[in-house]
Amino acid sequence: MVCPTEELYGLVFVTQTNKNRAHAHEHQAVPSDPALRVKALESLLVEKGLVDPAALDALIDTYEHKVGPRNGARVVARAWVDPAYKRRLLTNASAAIAELGFSGMQGEDMVVLENGPKVHNLVVCTLCSCYPWPVLGLPPVWYKSAPYRSRSVIDPRGVLREFGLELAEDVEVRVWDSTAELRYLVLPERPAGSEKMTEEELAALVTRDSMIGVAKVTLAGGQA
Repeated sequence: MVCPTEELYGLVFVTQTNKNRAHAHEHQAVPSDPALRVKALESLLVEKGLVDPAALDALIDTYEHKVGPRNGARVVARAWVDPAYKRRLLTNASAAIAELGFSGMQGEDMVVLENGPKVHNLVVCTLCSCYPWPVLGLPPVWYKSAPYRSRSVIDPRGVLREFGLELAEDVEVRVWDSTAELRYLVLPERPAGSEKMTEEELAALVTRDSMIGVAKVTLAGGQA
């Protein structure tokens, strides 16, 4: 079974994967059947002049470098400083995210999951690579890999440890499976000591990985 995300956005996924070929050995050595079909379709459309490779590269650049996780970081930072916005975000995520101007395909139906001292949320797509593009940009290579997609459900604590995140035994880990119809965004805990920081400064701390659930936000911030 092929997820609609693979069919609809496969061209971009495959092009992005080709650009990250150096990392491919860490995951699947042979592309999946959907990826091979999409690559064949891409080649045919380019040959017939129906798809411009430069346009694909521009789309990828937009999502990797201009959107990336920046939009999601702004959503998180706003929720940290505005309790009313946070309530709206947890009640109707799609509408609250749209308030900040972030919407579009792959992000029409969103749910925001709040992390807390005793609950940690982890997002995966076990079928393919469903991902909230409008707030996180393109999915990282590891998110699409078979090991992450399977082991996050079987051994979530083990996966988190591999990302450097060790949770106490009394913290409940909840794993959420994204679908073509529903995408998830984790609202990470606000780090201690950030009480005097501005919304813009807070947004700079929020990483992509923390909004997927494989990391926490720290005052040091990060590039992921």
